[in-house]
Amino acid sequence: MIVALVLGAAVRADGTPSPTLDLRLRHAVDLWRKGRVQMICTTGGPGRHGPPEGAVARDLALSLGVPAAVVLAEMRSTNTVQNLAFARALIPPRASVILVSNRWHLPRALAAARLLGLSATASGPVGRQTPGAAAAAILRETAATPLSLWRAFRWARRSGP
Repeated sequence: MIVALVLGAAVRADGTPSPTLDLRLRHAVDLWRKGRVQMICTTGGPGRHGPPEGAVARDLALSLGVPAAVVLAEMRSTNTVQNLAFARALIPPRASVILVSNRWHLPRALAAARLLGLSATASGPVGRQTPGAAAAAILRETAATPLSLWRAFRWARRSGP
């Protein structure tokens, strides 16, 4: 079994997915429609606005025709490492994971997933960012990587892979 694990992103003040969350979820649904994954696991707890990111993404998947039996929703995480760790408990044993996020986010997420013992690969949609926004995202990821890997390492040591 292969599960598309959609990493969380912001929800707008009106409770709808941000463009980033929408892009990630639609990519996962496309992977499911093409038969590359058998399940979709959305992630993310309550953020600055509205309901949990995982619930908003799940509802979007259902509205796009994905059956409820195929969608798992993790709804308490607040960062990438927690997205991965909390989702791991929902995913069927021995399932492989395809991490779904923006391409600039995937190297950090993939490294953290492997530290947490997930058998993971990655797939990112083609983004719609301007070159300046993409450069800012890459710089943010570069800065965030050491902290995320430290969190994943500590999590793995405490709970085991």
